[in-house]
Amino acid sequence: MPVVREDTLGIRSDDDVVRARQLTRAFAVELGFRLVEQTKIVTASSELARNTLIHGGGGIVRIEALRDGRRRGLRLTFEDKGPGIADIDLALSDGYSSGSGLGLGLGGAKRLSNEFEIASTPGQGTRVSITRWI
Repeated sequence: MPVVREDTLGIRSDDDVVRARQLTRAFAVELGFRLVEQTKIVTASSELARNTLIHGGGGIVRIEALRDGRRRGLRLTFEDKGPGIADIDLALSDGYSSGSGLGLGLGGAKRLSNEFEIASTPGQGTRVSITRWI
């Protein structure tokens, strides 16, 4: 699927989480996402950026504007080299948190996306990719 524009941002601080949200919104506006669609992808971006920072010890996000025929989409891929997730199914369940949060981040990001992929190896890190289409 053709990537028409992409950018990568390091996530090492709270300011970077804000920048990830801002960059996601800018891409969504550029692609013509309506406000509701913008809000969904920006919210998911915020949750995953925060997880990358807090649970993964920092990492990167790659933001890609996609075109697939007449469809336009936005794919966000978050990667870290943190401790990884031992039980992905448990981590996706609402209410589960390995920290002090509400336990809605991963599952919420999945619900806000059209496509969701996660790969994690304990001791090696986590990669989460979401895509939202319009």
